Amino acid sequence: MSIQPVLQGTFSFFQDLPIVVETTAAHLSSDAGLLAFREFDEKIGLTLGFAAVLNDRRDAELLEHSFLDMTRSRVYGILADYVDQNDHDTLRSDPVFKLIANRSPDAPDLASQPTLSRFENAIDIPSLKRLRQQFVDQFIASFVVPPRHLTFDLDAIDDPAHGAQQLALFHGYFDQYQYFPSFITSADNDQVVVLSLRHGSAHAALGADDDLDFLVQRLRSAWPDIRICVRGDAGYGMPWMYAVCERLNIEYLFGIAANKRLQRASDALLAEAVRKFAETKTPQRLFDAFWYQAGPWPRGRWVIVKAEAHAQGTNRRFIITNRPGALVLPEAAYDDYALRGESENRNKELKCGLQIDRTSDHRFMANFFRLYLHTVAFNLLVRFRQAMALPTAPEPIPDVPAEALKEPERRRHHRRSRQHDPLVQAQPCTWRSLLIKVAAEISVSARRIVIRLSAHWPNLEYLQRVVQRLASIPSIPLASTS
Repeated sequence: MSIQPVLQGTFSFFQDLPIVVETTAAHLSSDAGLLAFREFDEKIGLTLGFAAVLNDRRDAELLEHSFLDMTRSRVYGILADYVDQNDHDTLRSDPVFKLIANRSPDAPDLASQPTLSRFENAIDIPSLKRLRQQFVDQFIASFVVPPRHLTFDLDAIDDPAHGAQQLALFHGYFDQYQYFPSFITSADNDQVVVLSLRHGSAHAALGADDDLDFLVQRLRSAWPDIRICVRGDAGYGMPWMYAVCERLNIEYLFGIAANKRLQRASDALLAEAVRKFAETKTPQRLFDAFWYQAGPWPRGRWVIVKAEAHAQGTNRRFIITNRPGALVLPEAAYDDYALRGESENRNKELKCGLQIDRTSDHRFMANFFRLYLHTVAFNLLVRFRQAMALPTAPEPIPDVPAEALKEPERRRHHRRSRQHDPLVQAQPCTWRSLLIKVAAEISVSARRIVIRLSAHWPNLEYLQRVVQRLASIPSIPLASTS
């Protein structure tokens, strides 16, 4: 148990009586909302499956803190904004974190910072490979009904390094020493499915072809007839990415950097947009498409160009695709490509809300594992967020998906959705303020453990809703990793 100094102080601003502040030996916590996540985790087996694939070489008879306990300490700490190992020197005696680790609040303390550091540095390469498989298997298990079509977004995130971490190298574009992790995210349910930590000077698409190959093969072993589409910005518009997609028979939408040939081929379209804007004074957005073959390519590929003209100037963008419909409806294909911005928003949650940039271990493999810890915390939040969503929409929506609405209508729809259900699209910080960060007293008896909350807690209705939804969610069999 953490021994805190005796505190007793007095405030005199209340005129009728003195206000005395003092400590108590009762089991108190400020993060009782995490217990709802723990109940959901128990049903889907997320952290259990995560820890099960880690290779623990310690003597089983001498263990005091299992890999599962330490995994949960770190994952739930990240959810509650305790992203540093040092935080657990205090959290190890917190009664809620003990319950999360299946320990009584009266039980001995959890792992300290030095123990957690040894844990993260003990993870070997075979364990990381099994985690890669486990992430895909958990993604597959999350579907009640096999999907017919899936869309995945590829993105890389700069991760600044401020020490002497292994393989933290200088990247000229970002003008910093960094790591350069990459992610494959499902556009259908927002889960991160494949991730990779790479050295700081890596190309954005380095290794993405291998990650995509692994993912597609794994998905088709479960769903042989699944149709797959992948999207990525111009950093992924590389010949080896086109080649792997065509070999795997999957659709792709990649940005492609402008060059003189592409600009010449689209000059007339841009001039037309400028002319129409000058005549009408309304923003113009025109599209064209044509076959294009760079010198080293074995054949031509379909390129779509968007030309815009408005009061701020002009804008010209190119994408390359093999989607059959793009030959007829290039604008629809480009709009589908632009929807990858939603996955970029999820990656911002991962970077800013769950702080994946805390890769401050010296060893590269330890930082790779730490990236997995932050990402499994994100996937737990994403799946919890979707499971807790209200079943009814705030209003009838058109026959097209909300993402396909025009910009003003789409903004209004999402605003009304957030007003109707503040939890369904809430950022990690909002989940903390509305649900996770709530003070509680935990009492233990021979018959039960009672969590006492304030009856005046303003967000009590959210917890009541979550508890009711949790009772109706069935348990999912643990995904097996072969």
